[in-house]
Amino acid sequence: MTKAPLSQTEGACRVSIIIKALNEEKRIARAIESSLRALERVGGEVILADSCSTDQTIEIAKRYPIKIVQLANPAERCCGVGPQLGYQHSCGDYVYILDGDMDLRADFIDQAVQFLDAHPNVAGVGGRVVEHNLDSLEYKARVERNAHHMSAGPVDRLDMGGLYRRAAIDEVGYFSDRNLHSYEEFDLAIRLRASGWELARVAADAVDHFGHDTPPYQLLYRRWKTKYIYGVGEIVHASFGKPHFKLLIKQLRELKLYFFIIAWTISFCLMTGIATWLNHGGIILGLLTCLLSFLPIVVVMAIRKRSPSKVAYAMTSLLAHCVALVRGVLVPRKDPAHRIDSTVIKNNRLETFDSASSPYA
Repeated sequence: MTKAPLSQTEGACRVSIIIKALNEEKRIARAIESSLRALERVGGEVILADSCSTDQTIEIAKRYPIKIVQLANPAERCCGVGPQLGYQHSCGDYVYILDGDMDLRADFIDQAVQFLDAHPNVAGVGGRVVEHNLDSLEYKARVERNAHHMSAGPVDRLDMGGLYRRAAIDEVGYFSDRNLHSYEEFDLAIRLRASGWELARVAADAVDHFGHDTPPYQLLYRRWKTKYIYGVGEIVHASFGKPHFKLLIKQLRELKLYFFIIAWTISFCLMTGIATWLNHGGIILGLLTCLLSFLPIVVVMAIRKRSPSKVAYAMTSLLAHCVALVRGVLVPRKDPAHRIDSTVIKNNRLETFDSASSPYA
């Protein structure tokens, strides 16, 4: 029988692990149990921030010594609302955000706390993300990109989770922007860095990410339907006129690409339309000319991707994101600092957690 985290026995609250979830019945038990094991040495609490799951996520979670809070209004579901919902119910000196389809490595939290204790200028620290679903083009492309911010050392963001210092979060006003359907971690990063804080990633495995085994085009469609794809436009709207706006423009590489494609398309279509009108050309000729304007982009992608399927998906995704950028900028915003309406489903804590008897131990 394993001792419970200190917060469950002595009232201390060193670390809060927030698990954000929506219909994660297949993996939520693993996420919760890995979080509880990670707290055995440092002490703390696990909070499930649920966005109105309709499957057995809540029923499974009730078996464990954790706090369960649920979004009151399903219409407010988005990636940014989950972390902030959990944060407003948390008490830890340090806060970790974990997705419901991730397992937290048992010793990472202890290492991360030690790192933050030794580096008071650092607001958050992450570790390596071990991807297990490499069948999807989406996740395969993520690994192939091998972005700098996913490597050990000073980084400009902590995508895929990290341990944050509560004092730093409180200084910038809120944990995550409740309006963002994606890019919530990047938004937090640029707000922190604009206030003088630093971020880092250590050379240690932090989480195992399993992802959803969804075909790429279905995943893209789902992201459009759930407005996940609006995130770039929403973060532009959120940052405009703020101290961190320059960091957004400078460091969000895909934003520059989307702006370029939009400007390219508009200018080329305008020139084509004018030329077609002056020469009394047909609409079909004009449309074909507009489509040909994308030929140089397709050629560049073909050279880089070297796979017809990857090129086709990349072009489809690129165009969808460009349209979504415009749409996202136009979405109305709520004050991100206002408290999110929620229900506390479970607040009691058990005295022990028997990790040895778990099927996932």
